[in-house]
Amino acid sequence: MSTERLAALLDEYAELEKRLADPAIHADQGTARRVGRRYAELVPLHKAADELEQARADLVAARELAGEDPAFAAEAESIAATLPALEQRLAELLIPRDPHDAKDVIVEIKAGEGGEESALFAGDLLRMYTRYAERHGWVTEVIDAQDSDLGGVKDVSLAIKTKGVPEGGNGVWSRLKWEGGVHRVQRVPVTESQGRIHTSAAGVLVLPEAEDVDVTVDSNDLRIDVFRSSGPGGQSVNTTDSAVRITHVPTGIVVSCQNEKSQLQNREQAMRILRARLLAAAQEQADAAASDARKAQVRTVDRSERIRTYNFPQNRITDHRIGYTAYNLDLALAGELDGVLDALTEADRAARLAGETELTRR
Repeated sequence: MSTERLAALLDEYAELEKRLADPAIHADQGTARRVGRRYAELVPLHKAADELEQARADLVAARELAGEDPAFAAEAESIAATLPALEQRLAELLIPRDPHDAKDVIVEIKAGEGGEESALFAGDLLRMYTRYAERHGWVTEVIDAQDSDLGGVKDVSLAIKTKGVPEGGNGVWSRLKWEGGVHRVQRVPVTESQGRIHTSAAGVLVLPEAEDVDVTVDSNDLRIDVFRSSGPGGQSVNTTDSAVRITHVPTGIVVSCQNEKSQLQNREQAMRILRARLLAAAQEQADAAASDARKAQVRTVDRSERIRTYNFPQNRITDHRIGYTAYNLDLALAGELDGVLDALTEADRAARLAGETELTRR
């Protein structure tokens, strides 16, 4: 256990506590939210350190009293038995955590191979994440979507946010960061007349939503094009040049948005996605510099490169990264994802405790 790191984090906790007690900080809600999130991240560490310090003090006192009264010897042994668990808990909390864990996210889902069936499956994934968010009291917002003819989605961007400051600094990213990659479905499509099982796939990309302080975007680096929206919508959607396409010239990242009725609203939504993608790109570069073994999320929607399989005939969900299998696919699609997400989180925790690279989010 690093005593220097512990001391530094406890000093930071004390400083953040002072800042939050100052009414002036709440004049800037963005700053207050960032400080509050960081404070919430350090609360469990501060509590664990206090509990360990108190237990050690109690042990010293009990041993001193045992010299005068043997009855305290049993109490000293009981207290001593609690120390390893408290030390282990504190050691886990001292492991550097993902800096984005407290953040909200933007989830992008894209239909891949499989045509209309893939678009229907992408729609199933959209409902799954929306229902999971509802179970946790999170707020969802469809930023942009392209629907398919049979009620699926070809491409959708979904923002998921916590209400207020997440407890313990565990925001939406801390749970959904594992979802990025290719999701494969095996089932009889509604378009299949012979009853044969088909395999198709949809791609999921999870991005921590960037704040203004995370990413600086120079307007001179942007090329902005407007065009007429396509697909269903109100009178103004298909008759005016309200859709916006933003190209970040230095990186080549292109984002388009057409869901809103006004060009200004579509531009604001597209910028949200662009900032999130730029933040993710910067993080990937930092990760690559730190460790060649750490991989980015899969961006190709190829059925052979999958992180998870959803098998409808067997009611089975399998996560291939950790060998997790459960026969409750119907519940998972209804938003009960904690089983697989808990398993992924535990695998990552075990790897970090062993000093290995963080579990790959592929």
